[in-house]
Amino acid sequence: MKALQLAPATLALALLAATAPVAAANEKGEAKLARLIDGRVAGEPVRCLDSSKRRNLEIVDHTALVFKDGDTLYVSRPAGVDFLSWSDIPVFEIWGGQLCKMDIVHLRDRSTGMGGPSLSMAEFIPYKRAG
Repeated sequence: MKALQLAPATLALALLAATAPVAAANEKGEAKLARLIDGRVAGEPVRCLDSSKRRNLEIVDHTALVFKDGDTLYVSRPAGVDFLSWSDIPVFEIWGGQLCKMDIVHLRDRSTGMGGPSLSMAEFIPYKRAG
């Protein structure tokens, strides 16, 4: 009976230990994103980005895709953001000439080229320098 009582507690501790690295990675990503957008003001979200606005991409681990267009940063937090890693190559599945909310991004391992998870894009929030 004691073994049965310890099993749920052991399982709970194992789950907590497994989620701790993910939580730490999320905090690190959020801190990096905060540094990127520091001194900028968020604008109204946009549904799509033209090809000219998505040439310069930075992946913020476990947090967001950041597209740089001149002095404007467009931040998208796709569904499945926990899978994002700087070491992945994003392959966008685009319908039409624009990257839009709900378009799919497939992640490929940079070293092996093997496919990984697929994420659904979210809206793009523009951040412009204040003043």
